[in-house]
Amino acid sequence: MNNDWVRYNCQIALPGFGEAAQQRLQQASVLIVGMGGLGCPAALYLTSAGVGTIGIADFDTVSEGNLHRQVLYGPDDTGSNKATTACRKLKQQNPKVEFVPYEQKISAVNVIEIIAKYDVVVDCTDNFETRYLLNDAAVIAGKPLVYGAIYQFEGHVAVWNVAHKSGNGHTTNYRDLYPKVNAAQIPNCTEGGVIPTLAGIIGCLQANEVIKYITETGDLLCGKLLVFDAQTLQSRVIKIGSFTKTNITTLPVAEDDVADIDQDELKDIIGNNDIQLIDVRTAEERQAHNIGGKHIPLNQLEAQLHEIDPAKTNVFYCATGKRSAEAVKIARRALPDSKVTSLKGGLSEWLDENG
Repeated sequence: MNNDWVRYNCQIALPGFGEAAQQRLQQASVLIVGMGGLGCPAALYLTSAGVGTIGIADFDTVSEGNLHRQVLYGPDDTGSNKATTACRKLKQQNPKVEFVPYEQKISAVNVIEIIAKYDVVVDCTDNFETRYLLNDAAVIAGKPLVYGAIYQFEGHVAVWNVAHKSGNGHTTNYRDLYPKVNAAQIPNCTEGGVIPTLAGIIGCLQANEVIKYITETGDLLCGKLLVFDAQTLQSRVIKIGSFTKTNITTLPVAEDDVADIDQDELKDIIGNNDIQLIDVRTAEERQAHNIGGKHIPLNQLEAQLHEIDPAKTNVFYCATGKRSAEAVKIARRALPDSKVTSLKGGLSEWLDENG
Protein backbone atom coordinates (compact mmCIF):
# COMPACT_ATOMS: atom_id res chain seq x y z
CA MET A 1 0.00 0.00 0.00
CA ASN A 2 1.11 3.57 -0.70
CA ASN A 3 2.82 4.81 2.50
CA ASP A 4 1.20 8.22 2.02
CA TRP A 5 -2.19 6.58 2.41
CA VAL A 6 -1.82 5.25 5.96
CA ARG A 7 -4.48 7.65 7.19
CA TYR A 8 -6.93 6.17 4.66
CA ASN A 9 -6.46 2.51 5.66
CA CYS A 10 -9.95 2.08 7.06
CA GLN A 11 -11.77 3.41 4.00
CA ILE A 12 -9.50 1.53 1.59
CA ALA A 13 -10.41 -1.66 3.50
CA LEU A 14 -14.10 -1.19 2.68
CA PRO A 15 -15.63 -3.83 0.39
CA GLY A 16 -15.70 -2.47 -3.15
CA PHE A 17 -13.57 0.55 -2.27
CA GLY A 18 -9.89 -0.31 -2.30
CA GLU A 19 -6.90 1.65 -3.56
CA ALA A 20 -8.55 2.41 -6.90
CA ALA A 21 -11.29 4.41 -5.18
CA GLN A 22 -8.75 6.24 -3.05
CA GLN A 23 -6.82 7.11 -6.19
CA ARG A 24 -9.98 8.62 -7.70
CA LEU A 25 -10.46 10.75 -4.58
CA GLN A 26 -6.87 11.96 -4.74
CA GLN A 27 -7.26 12.96 -8.38
CA ALA A 28 -10.65 14.64 -7.89
CA SER A 29 -11.48 18.32 -7.44
CA VAL A 30 -14.49 19.58 -5.51
CA LEU A 31 -15.88 23.11 -5.16
CA ILE A 32 -17.80 23.95 -1.99
CA VAL A 33 -19.87 27.12 -2.21
CA GLY A 34 -20.86 28.46 1.19
CA MET A 35 -18.67 27.83 4.22
CA GLY A 36 -21.35 28.06 6.88
CA GLY A 37 -23.23 25.40 8.82
CA LEU A 38 -23.26 22.92 5.92
CA GLY A 39 -19.94 23.81 4.34
CA CYS A 40 -17.93 23.31 7.55
CA PRO A 41 -18.73 19.59 8.10
CA ALA A 42 -18.78 18.85 4.36
CA ALA A 43 -15.31 20.36 3.94
CA LEU A 44 -13.94 18.64 7.04
CA TYR A 45 -14.91 15.17 5.87
CA LEU A 46 -13.93 15.66 2.25
CA THR A 47 -10.57 16.89 3.51
CA SER A 48 -10.13 13.93 5.86
CA ALA A 49 -11.17 11.52 3.08
CA GLY A 50 -8.32 12.77 0.88
CA VAL A 51 -9.98 14.66 -1.98
CA GLY A 52 -7.09 16.05 -4.01
CA THR A 53 -8.23 19.64 -4.55
CA ILE A 54 -10.95 21.50 -2.69
CA GLY A 55 -12.10 24.97 -3.72
CA ILE A 56 -13.92 26.97 -1.04
CA ALA A 57 -16.03 29.97 -1.99
CA ASP A 58 -17.50 32.40 0.54
CA PHE A 59 -17.30 36.19 0.57
CA ASP A 60 -18.81 36.48 4.07
CA THR A 61 -17.03 36.84 7.40
CA VAL A 62 -17.23 34.74 10.56
CA SER A 63 -19.95 35.91 12.96
CA GLU A 64 -20.20 34.96 16.62
CA GLY A 65 -23.93 34.34 16.27
CA ASN A 66 -23.26 31.50 13.82
CA LEU A 67 -20.56 29.65 15.76
CA HIS A 68 -23.08 27.21 17.22
CA ARG A 69 -23.31 25.47 13.84
CA GLN A 70 -20.22 26.66 11.94
CA VAL A 71 -17.91 24.32 13.83
CA LEU A 72 -14.74 25.02 11.87
CA TYR A 73 -14.38 28.47 13.45
CA GLY A 74 -13.81 29.87 16.93
CA PRO A 75 -14.32 33.24 18.65
CA ASP A 76 -10.88 34.44 17.53
CA ASP A 77 -11.96 34.06 13.88
CA THR A 78 -14.82 36.55 14.20
CA GLY A 79 -14.65 39.12 11.42
CA SER A 80 -12.26 37.13 9.22
CA ASN A 81 -13.17 35.86 5.76
CA LYS A 82 -14.67 32.38 5.91
CA ALA A 83 -13.03 30.97 2.78
CA THR A 84 -9.49 31.97 3.72
CA THR A 85 -9.91 30.94 7.35
CA ALA A 86 -11.39 27.58 6.39
CA CYS A 87 -8.58 26.81 3.94
CA ARG A 88 -5.96 27.59 6.56
CA LYS A 89 -7.55 25.34 9.17
CA LEU A 90 -8.31 22.50 6.77
CA LYS A 91 -4.72 22.51 5.53
CA GLN A 92 -3.65 21.73 9.08
CA GLN A 93 -6.08 18.82 9.14
CA ASN A 94 -4.70 17.28 5.94
CA PRO A 95 -1.58 18.91 4.44
CA LYS A 96 -1.76 16.63 1.39
CA VAL A 97 -4.90 18.36 0.08
CA GLU A 98 -4.69 21.46 -2.11
CA PHE A 99 -7.08 24.25 -1.11
CA VAL A 100 -8.19 27.16 -3.27
CA PRO A 101 -10.04 30.02 -1.52
CA TYR A 102 -12.48 32.28 -3.36
CA GLU A 103 -13.23 35.39 -1.32
CA GLN A 104 -15.37 37.00 -4.01
CA LYS A 105 -19.12 36.53 -4.26
CA ILE A 106 -20.20 33.86 -6.72
CA SER A 107 -22.17 35.66 -9.43
CA ALA A 108 -23.38 35.28 -12.99
CA VAL A 109 -20.15 36.95 -14.07
CA ASN A 110 -17.73 34.43 -12.57
CA VAL A 111 -19.67 31.23 -11.79
CA ILE A 112 -19.08 29.39 -15.09
CA GLU A 113 -15.36 30.13 -15.08
CA ILE A 114 -14.97 28.97 -11.47
CA ILE A 115 -16.97 25.73 -11.59
CA ALA A 116 -15.32 24.71 -14.88
CA LYS A 117 -12.19 23.84 -12.86
CA TYR A 118 -13.94 21.26 -10.66
CA ASP A 119 -15.42 17.77 -11.02
CA VAL A 120 -18.22 18.26 -8.49
CA VAL A 121 -19.95 21.33 -7.03
CA VAL A 122 -21.40 21.28 -3.50
CA ASP A 123 -24.18 23.76 -2.75
CA CYS A 124 -23.90 24.74 0.93
CA THR A 125 -25.46 28.18 0.45
CA ASP A 126 -28.26 29.72 2.46
CA ASN A 127 -30.02 31.92 -0.08
CA PHE A 128 -32.20 31.15 -3.08
CA GLU A 129 -30.57 33.57 -5.49
CA THR A 130 -27.22 31.75 -5.29
CA ARG A 131 -28.89 28.34 -5.16
CA TYR A 132 -30.65 28.89 -8.50
CA LEU A 133 -27.51 30.43 -9.96
CA LEU A 134 -25.41 27.38 -9.02
CA ASN A 135 -28.06 25.00 -10.29
CA ASP A 136 -28.36 26.68 -13.66
CA ALA A 137 -24.61 27.08 -14.04
CA ALA A 138 -24.07 23.40 -13.20
CA VAL A 139 -26.61 22.38 -15.85
CA ILE A 140 -25.02 24.61 -18.48
CA ALA A 141 -21.50 23.40 -17.61
CA GLY A 142 -22.55 19.76 -17.30
CA LYS A 143 -21.38 19.47 -13.67
CA PRO A 144 -23.00 17.35 -10.93
CA LEU A 145 -24.29 19.42 -8.02
CA VAL A 146 -24.71 18.07 -4.48
CA TYR A 147 -27.45 20.06 -2.77
CA GLY A 148 -28.15 20.52 0.92
CA ALA A 149 -30.52 22.75 2.88
CA ILE A 150 -31.56 23.09 6.52
CA TYR A 151 -34.29 24.93 8.40
CA GLN A 152 -35.24 24.51 12.05
CA PHE A 153 -35.35 20.69 12.48
CA GLU A 154 -35.58 19.59 8.84
CA GLY A 155 -32.83 18.98 6.30
CA HIS A 156 -32.76 18.13 2.58
CA VAL A 157 -30.10 16.42 0.46
CA ALA A 158 -30.07 15.60 -3.27
CA VAL A 159 -27.66 15.13 -6.16
CA TRP A 160 -28.57 17.12 -9.28
CA ASN A 161 -27.59 16.96 -12.92
CA VAL A 162 -25.66 13.70 -13.16
CA ALA A 163 -25.10 12.45 -16.70
CA HIS A 164 -26.73 9.09 -17.42
CA LYS A 165 -24.18 6.40 -18.22
CA SER A 166 -26.06 5.69 -21.44
CA GLY A 167 -25.13 9.20 -22.57
CA ASN A 168 -28.82 10.00 -22.90
CA GLY A 169 -29.45 13.18 -20.91
CA HIS A 170 -29.07 14.10 -17.25
CA THR A 171 -30.89 13.47 -13.99
CA THR A 172 -33.20 16.06 -12.45
CA ASN A 173 -32.04 19.40 -11.11
CA TYR A 174 -33.32 21.91 -8.56
CA ARG A 175 -35.72 23.55 -11.00
CA ASP A 176 -37.43 20.22 -11.63
CA LEU A 177 -38.40 20.28 -7.96
CA TYR A 178 -38.83 24.03 -7.46
CA PRO A 179 -39.22 25.94 -10.77
CA LYS A 180 -39.09 29.15 -8.74
CA VAL A 181 -39.48 30.22 -5.13
CA ASN A 182 -40.51 33.50 -3.55
CA ALA A 183 -37.55 33.81 -1.21
CA ALA A 184 -39.05 36.74 0.66
CA GLN A 185 -41.79 34.50 2.04
CA ILE A 186 -39.37 31.88 3.43
CA PRO A 187 -37.55 32.65 6.72
CA ASN A 188 -33.84 31.94 6.99
CA CYS A 189 -31.99 30.31 9.87
CA THR A 190 -31.47 33.61 11.68
CA GLU A 191 -35.20 34.30 11.66
CA GLY A 192 -36.60 30.78 12.01
CA GLY A 193 -33.77 29.09 13.88
CA VAL A 194 -31.92 25.84 13.27
CA ILE A 195 -30.67 23.09 15.57
CA PRO A 196 -26.87 22.99 15.16
CA THR A 197 -26.55 19.21 14.95
CA LEU A 198 -28.76 19.21 11.84
CA ALA A 199 -26.15 21.24 9.97
CA GLY A 200 -23.56 18.59 10.83
CA ILE A 201 -25.79 15.73 9.73
CA ILE A 202 -26.77 17.27 6.39
CA GLY A 203 -23.27 18.54 5.66
CA CYS A 204 -21.87 15.06 6.28
CA LEU A 205 -24.52 13.53 4.03
CA GLN A 206 -23.46 15.94 1.29
CA ALA A 207 -19.84 14.86 1.73
CA ASN A 208 -21.02 11.25 1.62
CA GLU A 209 -22.73 11.80 -1.75
CA VAL A 210 -19.60 13.49 -3.14
CA ILE A 211 -17.44 10.54 -2.08
CA LYS A 212 -19.93 8.07 -3.58
CA TYR A 213 -19.97 9.99 -6.85
CA ILE A 214 -16.19 10.23 -7.15
CA THR A 215 -15.48 6.63 -6.13
CA GLU A 216 -18.46 5.20 -8.03
CA THR A 217 -19.74 3.35 -4.97
CA GLY A 218 -23.27 3.08 -3.60
CA ASP A 219 -26.57 4.44 -4.84
CA LEU A 220 -26.55 8.20 -5.42
CA LEU A 221 -29.46 10.45 -4.49
CA CYS A 222 -30.11 11.19 -8.16
CA GLY A 223 -33.71 11.92 -9.09
CA LYS A 224 -34.53 11.78 -5.38
CA LEU A 225 -34.75 14.11 -2.41
CA LEU A 226 -33.81 12.91 1.08
CA VAL A 227 -35.83 14.65 3.81
CA PHE A 228 -34.49 14.26 7.36
CA ASP A 229 -36.30 15.18 10.60
CA ALA A 230 -33.89 15.82 13.47
CA GLN A 231 -36.64 15.64 16.11
CA THR A 232 -37.88 12.16 15.24
CA LEU A 233 -34.70 10.88 13.50
CA GLN A 234 -36.94 9.75 10.68
CA SER A 235 -36.09 10.22 7.03
CA ARG A 236 -37.90 9.66 3.77
CA VAL A 237 -36.80 9.67 0.16
CA ILE A 238 -39.05 11.43 -2.34
CA LYS A 239 -38.71 10.30 -5.95
CA ILE A 240 -38.61 13.17 -8.43
CA GLY A 241 -37.85 11.36 -11.69
CA SER A 242 -34.95 9.90 -13.61
CA PHE A 243 -34.64 12.59 -16.30
CA THR A 244 -34.78 16.36 -16.15
CA LYS A 245 -37.71 18.11 -17.79
CA THR A 246 -36.06 21.53 -17.76
CA ASN A 247 -34.25 23.26 -20.59
CA ILE A 248 -31.73 25.61 -19.02
CA THR A 249 -29.52 27.47 -21.48
CA THR A 250 -28.89 30.81 -19.77
CA LEU A 251 -28.08 31.98 -16.28
CA PRO A 252 -30.78 33.76 -14.25
CA VAL A 253 -30.77 37.52 -14.61
CA ALA A 254 -28.96 38.90 -11.58
CA GLU A 255 -30.40 41.69 -9.50
CA ASP A 256 -28.38 44.88 -9.47
CA ASP A 257 -26.00 45.13 -6.55
CA VAL A 258 -27.87 46.14 -3.42
CA ALA A 259 -27.09 49.62 -2.17
CA ASP A 260 -25.88 49.47 1.41
CA ILE A 261 -24.73 51.82 4.12
CA ASP A 262 -21.88 50.98 6.46
CA GLN A 263 -22.05 51.17 10.23
CA ASP A 264 -20.01 54.38 10.65
CA GLU A 265 -22.00 56.22 8.01
CA LEU A 266 -25.29 55.35 9.70
CA LYS A 267 -23.96 56.51 13.07
CA ASP A 268 -23.33 59.95 11.58
CA ILE A 269 -26.81 60.37 10.10
CA ILE A 270 -29.09 58.18 12.23
CA GLY A 271 -30.84 61.12 13.88
CA ASN A 272 -31.47 63.12 10.71
CA ASN A 273 -35.05 63.84 9.69
CA ASP A 274 -34.43 62.67 6.12
CA ILE A 275 -33.51 59.13 7.30
CA GLN A 276 -36.11 56.46 8.03
CA LEU A 277 -35.06 53.21 9.69
CA ILE A 278 -37.09 50.07 8.91
CA ASP A 279 -36.55 46.88 10.92
CA VAL A 280 -37.41 43.81 8.79
CA ARG A 281 -36.78 41.19 11.50
CA THR A 282 -39.41 39.22 13.38
CA ALA A 283 -41.38 40.62 16.30
CA GLU A 284 -39.40 38.42 18.71
CA GLU A 285 -36.08 39.72 17.42
CA ARG A 286 -37.24 43.31 17.61
CA GLN A 287 -38.48 42.89 21.16
CA ALA A 288 -35.08 41.55 22.22
CA HIS A 289 -33.23 44.58 20.81
CA ASN A 290 -33.63 47.27 18.16
CA ILE A 291 -32.27 50.64 17.11
CA GLY A 292 -35.65 52.19 16.49
CA GLY A 293 -37.55 53.00 13.31
CA LYS A 294 -40.57 51.32 11.77
CA HIS A 295 -41.10 47.59 12.13
CA ILE A 296 -42.10 45.80 8.92
CA PRO A 297 -41.17 42.07 8.92
CA LEU A 298 -39.76 40.98 5.59
CA ASN A 299 -42.65 38.64 4.85
CA GLN A 300 -45.06 41.57 5.23
CA LEU A 301 -43.09 44.15 3.28
CA GLU A 302 -44.89 43.78 -0.05
CA ALA A 303 -48.21 44.49 1.68
CA GLN A 304 -46.81 47.54 3.50
CA LEU A 305 -44.80 49.24 0.77
CA HIS A 306 -46.93 52.35 1.27
CA GLU A 307 -45.02 52.94 4.53
CA ILE A 308 -41.82 53.63 2.62
CA ASP A 309 -41.41 57.40 2.54
CA PRO A 310 -40.31 58.50 -0.97
CA ALA A 311 -39.00 61.78 0.44
CA LYS A 312 -36.55 60.05 2.78
CA THR A 313 -33.66 57.59 2.57
CA ASN A 314 -35.11 54.36 3.91
CA VAL A 315 -32.52 52.22 5.69
CA PHE A 316 -33.59 48.60 6.14
CA TYR A 317 -31.88 46.58 8.85
CA CYS A 318 -31.93 42.99 10.13
CA ALA A 319 -29.54 40.74 12.07
CA THR A 320 -26.81 40.27 9.47
CA GLY A 321 -27.75 42.33 6.40
CA LYS A 322 -29.15 39.47 4.32
CA ARG A 323 -32.86 40.06 4.90
CA SER A 324 -32.43 43.82 4.64
CA ALA A 325 -30.71 43.33 1.26
CA GLU A 326 -33.72 41.29 0.13
CA ALA A 327 -35.97 44.11 1.38
CA VAL A 328 -34.08 46.58 -0.81
CA LYS A 329 -34.68 44.37 -3.86
CA ILE A 330 -38.40 44.08 -3.11
CA ALA A 331 -38.79 47.82 -2.58
CA ARG A 332 -36.77 48.72 -5.65
CA ARG A 333 -38.84 46.45 -7.91
CA ALA A 334 -42.11 47.95 -6.68
CA LEU A 335 -40.93 51.53 -6.15
CA PRO A 336 -38.04 52.16 -8.56
CA ASP A 337 -37.80 55.85 -7.63
CA SER A 338 -37.59 55.23 -3.88
CA LYS A 339 -34.38 55.76 -1.93
CA VAL A 340 -33.69 52.46 -0.18
CA THR A 341 -30.54 50.98 1.31
CA SER A 342 -29.46 48.12 3.58
CA LEU A 343 -27.40 48.32 6.78
CA LYS A 344 -24.19 46.44 5.96
CA GLY A 345 -23.39 43.81 8.57
CA GLY A 346 -26.76 44.23 10.22
CA LEU A 347 -27.61 44.67 13.87
CA SER A 348 -25.11 41.99 14.94
CA GLU A 349 -22.21 44.15 13.77
CA TRP A 350 -23.87 47.27 15.19
CA LEU A 351 -24.08 45.67 18.65
CA ASP A 352 -20.48 44.42 18.42
CA GLU A 353 -19.28 47.96 17.77
CA ASN A 354 -21.67 49.88 20.02
CA GLY A 355 -22.40 47.44 22.82
